[in-house]
Amino acid sequence: MFVTLDSISLNQPVQITAIPASAISPKLTEMGLTKGQKITAIFKAPFGDPIAYEINGNVISMRKEEAMHIEVQVA
Repeated sequence: MFVTLDSISLNQPVQITAIPASAISPKLTEMGLTKGQKITAIFKAPFGDPIAYEINGNVISMRKEEAMHIEVQVA
């Protein structure tokens, strides 16, 4: 069983284990999301979408529908 990035708790560091091929996987890779990277959810909008993440000292914002394409495990 795997967990996707959209379902992690705030301030819980996780490691990206896979980004399955999809229409948005090239965009995610361009944003610096690659296997092995550590990422942390740092803020969720009032209704939970979008979500701000910290990765490599940068903050990125992503919609849940995009984050569902990223498989992670607790770091």
